Amino acid sequence: MKQLTMKELKNIHGGISVWLGVGIGALAVFISGIIDGLVHPKTCEGETR
Repeated sequence: MKQLTMKELKNIHGGISVWLGVGIGALAVFISGIIDGLVHPKTCEGETR
């Protein structure tokens, strides 16, 4: 097995970006929050219906 140098390691491209994964996760949480708010609406304190 060949051991790569630091220059060779820096030239490796591929995989998924960490920021892309964080963005997808944040978007999923945001959308699930919207859906939860539509399905289980909560009234404000003191509001009567």
